[in-house]
Amino acid sequence: MTSQTFALYLRQQLAELKAQGLFNTIEPLESANGPIIRMNGRSLINLSSNNYLGLASDTRLVAAAIEATQAFGAGSGAVRTINGTLQLHAKLDEKLAAFKQTEAALSFQSGFNCNMAAISAVMGADDAILSDELNHASIIDGCRLTKSAVIRYRHSDMNDLRAKAKEARESGKYKNIMVITDGVFSMDGDIAKLPEIVDIAEAFDLITYVDDAHGSGVLGGGAGTVKHFGLSARIDIQIGTLSKAVGVVGGYVAGSRELIEWLKVRSRPFLFSTAMPPGSVAACIAAIDILQGSKELQDRLWENAAYLQRGLKELGFSIGHTQTPITPCILGNEEATQQFSTRLYEEGVYAKAIVFPTVPKGSGRIRNMPTAAHTKEMLDQALAVYEKVGHELDLI
Repeated sequence: MTSQTFALYLRQQLAELKAQGLFNTIEPLESANGPIIRMNGRSLINLSSNNYLGLASDTRLVAAAIEATQAFGAGSGAVRTINGTLQLHAKLDEKLAAFKQTEAALSFQSGFNCNMAAISAVMGADDAILSDELNHASIIDGCRLTKSAVIRYRHSDMNDLRAKAKEARESGKYKNIMVITDGVFSMDGDIAKLPEIVDIAEAFDLITYVDDAHGSGVLGGGAGTVKHFGLSARIDIQIGTLSKAVGVVGGYVAGSRELIEWLKVRSRPFLFSTAMPPGSVAACIAAIDILQGSKELQDRLWENAAYLQRGLKELGFSIGHTQTPITPCILGNEEATQQFSTRLYEEGVYAKAIVFPTVPKGSGRIRNMPTAAHTKEMLDQALAVYEKVGHELDLI
């Protein structure tokens, strides 16, 4: 390293994170990311995956990816606006629009890219954004790119949102005002109060924007949080990932035809990043076909989630106010959370500690994610380990 000052800075910052229990280690998997994973030569019950429906290793998706790769190649070869748009991309966009019940949709390389692309393409320096204080980091970064005034409202506090919407509109300072929220909040598992948010938006002429990364494939028969509440015709912009319940990689923006046409000429990640590879696109298409054809996987996911949540509560753990399969085990202290995660791993359960800055300081938790691919026997084994380690560390 050329700069010794920079090297010293990095060492000091890393040492401080480790001392505070905020340092995160990344262990590579030696298997597919399923309900049982192999890591460091060991088999572990996996409760840390976002592979909600178990589709990441589904043979139908694998076959579709192989066929498309053989036909179209390993990569798309260009950005979509030059000649990187394959027939597969157009087909995926059409299927996403039908899936989300919107006029049109546009796929991106990641859900994070969607928020960077859509928010900054729509909002500008003369505008304001009303953002839930617990919105995902990608929303926060997307808002920063706009140079808009960002007004945070208290988490799911509709009185606070209404007051701030009223103040922003009556100030006369802003051309456009957007209210933006996660559909499902990823660390607590609660669902946004979309019916009330939409009522407030219509009262004050706000643009409505929902990040449905953790709702797609899970709520609304798979179509997501907006469909869950029957609000498809009243939401301006929906985004989501193709990497969680869909099981592959990428993201999408769904909305009016005019919105999608605008994003095609103004969203920078779309204009300047190579298109999703053919194999991934084909696998996403296969996954959406599965989701539209049956609710079996969603039903199994919810059944497993209820089983695990009931078991954790009976043991004396706090799972907060989750309304979805996302199951936080909230411990509070960061160091205790890291220690708990380590002991779970040693006993055969892979469940990662989530600490600051992903969640506020003092709210460390293990974020458990039961999937449709788990069996009751796996969940029973995990609960037995939770009980053993919880008593050992005086946490229950």
